[in-house]
Amino acid sequence: MPFADTDIFKYLVLPALIFLSRLLDVPISTVRIMFMSKGKKFLSPLLGFFESLIWVFIISQIMQHLDNALTYIAYAGGFAIGCYVGMILEEKLALGTYMVRIILSDDTNDIRTKLIEEGFGVTKIIGIGRNGPVSVINTIIKRRDVERVVSIIHNSDKKAFYSIEETRSVSAGVFPSRRAIKSEVNEMVAGNKSKLFSAFRNHK
Repeated sequence: MPFADTDIFKYLVLPALIFLSRLLDVPISTVRIMFMSKGKKFLSPLLGFFESLIWVFIISQIMQHLDNALTYIAYAGGFAIGCYVGMILEEKLALGTYMVRIILSDDTNDIRTKLIEEGFGVTKIIGIGRNGPVSVINTIIKRRDVERVVSIIHNSDKKAFYSIEETRSVSAGVFPSRRAIKSEVNEMVAGNKSKLFSAFRNHK
């Protein structure tokens, strides 16, 4: 009897293959859509090819085993877990640029100064809001820096109004260098080590 006709293949190996295929197929789809939105004209079709190939394999196997309910469960389970893996992968890649717009009614706020100190390019515009003059601060940032900028805003003014919009492309701009970011991380690590050593010495 061929292995493909055995119960082990039908109820164990086949559902596992379908589950793993979906686990691979869905994250590929997530990354492909992300690349399409960024205008990646080579990578998107390439990923689409492999995504379709895997999907055809999955459907062909399910159609050949319509009486096997485990294939349906494996398909749905692989899709669900694949969605989660795709979200994690998309966060890790952190591709793209964003426009952060901050509107302040208090011109003495130091958000602009702190953003410049952190290496971000900043444009300040004076405008008129509902209740009078306002300062509008615009900055273009990499996606990996979104949390960092939001933290600066919250630490400077918890009531500040801001919006974040994704931008399709940027031709120029001022961004923190990787070297500066690495130096800042090293300083934070060194500072934490110093605090730990000091606490240990005081405890003794």
